[in-house]
Amino acid sequence: MLLALGHPAAAQHHGGPSLKLQRVADGLVAPMQLTAPEDGTGRRFVVDQVGVVRILTREGRLLPEPFLDLREEIVELEDQYDERGLLGLAFHPRFGQNGRFYAYYSVPPQPGMPDSTDHANRLVEFRVAKSTPNRADPRTARVLMELPWPYSNHNGGTLAFGRDGYLYVALGDGGNRDDQGRGHVADWYDRNVGGNGQDIEQNLMGSILRIDVDRPAPGKAYGIPADNPFVGKPGLDEIWAYGLRNPFRIAFDAQTGTLFASDAGQELFEEIDIIVKGGNYGWNVMEGTHCFDAANPQHPPYDCPRAAPNGDVLLPPIAQFDHYKGVVSVGGVAYRGKTVPAFQGKYLFADWSSDHDQPRGTLFIAEPPPEGRASMWNWRELTVELEGGGEFHEYIRSFGQDAELDAYVLTANVQGPHGQTGKVWKVVGGGMGEGGGHQH
Repeated sequence: MLLALGHPAAAQHHGGPSLKLQRVADGLVAPMQLTAPEDGTGRRFVVDQVGVVRILTREGRLLPEPFLDLREEIVELEDQYDERGLLGLAFHPRFGQNGRFYAYYSVPPQPGMPDSTDHANRLVEFRVAKSTPNRADPRTARVLMELPWPYSNHNGGTLAFGRDGYLYVALGDGGNRDDQGRGHVADWYDRNVGGNGQDIEQNLMGSILRIDVDRPAPGKAYGIPADNPFVGKPGLDEIWAYGLRNPFRIAFDAQTGTLFASDAGQELFEEIDIIVKGGNYGWNVMEGTHCFDAANPQHPPYDCPRAAPNGDVLLPPIAQFDHYKGVVSVGGVAYRGKTVPAFQGKYLFADWSSDHDQPRGTLFIAEPPPEGRASMWNWRELTVELEGGGEFHEYIRSFGQDAELDAYVLTANVQGPHGQTGKVWKVVGGGMGEGGGHQH
């Protein structure tokens, strides 16, 4: 039985877990990601949805000139709400030597794409300009992948290098709702289940990809690792895991290599997953741990398939919450910094806002069950304290980590990519307190 996510004020209790945030940057539009290469400079790179990457220096200065400016390339964004734009950035593991990095962003439909295409999502390799380390050279752009997208939403977008040196790419299911509509594939078993999330042979949507950017295969701009799960068997070779709706944010645990994903839900449930090789996470047969029926999405069926036609078992999330008070899960980082020892090995994630019309984001912390116990993770709401005082009323858009593995929270006061209310907060304190939590 899933316990409803309570209203933030009601869920807080004396002695519970808390964290302290320090505002380190503001004046952004819609911050989507903070990341940092291990190049010794202490620079933090902030991705803004409107098409720019800004540098936050070691000293805390947000440089006015963008490191990367794609505003002339990306699709025109809707001010009030949009899921397109510049969505992801990853630095090559040897960035300090080769200057290579990768961006994922939305561009207008390209020639030859179906007339019904809303936009294309483009994965591009760039290099740093030879004249300055604080600017990218747009002339070095090399397109690795360009995918026609049928709807404006569910783009995924996070890029992350694993410890294996391969690039992981998070892709949503193509958009619309219920994994249906134009650009979505037929159903399983002649039932109203399936969709792009369960299709591994016709498209890459609803999946986490794993590609080799260093050793391109013949006829491709990238290579396929030989141990990808569908190499030599039915399924597209790029796919590492599938059955996802919109894994908007993914992140590796810097110590263990575990890959976490927050997968935005449809009608009732939000989830956090640990991504494993060949894993099938159930969408749109399941939403969280519950069965899902696209023809009646408000009412989970009593029963549904528990494995795909290829035999892959549908994997449950490690944490979930419902929509009584929460709206959408936002991942998330496994904390490995030195600033808050009590958070070591625990996973920080969030609800975007408990209210669509007001910025009321909520932060959570999750920890694994005791060793040897097969159950979901225990998670609790965090009481937020701001350095300098004040109350935390923000839409929580994303998280980030710097080269020292300290954690950051990225927010804005408006839903869409407009204005200048975007902020970057650093986690500078906190503790676990006492009490229980949610474990379902």
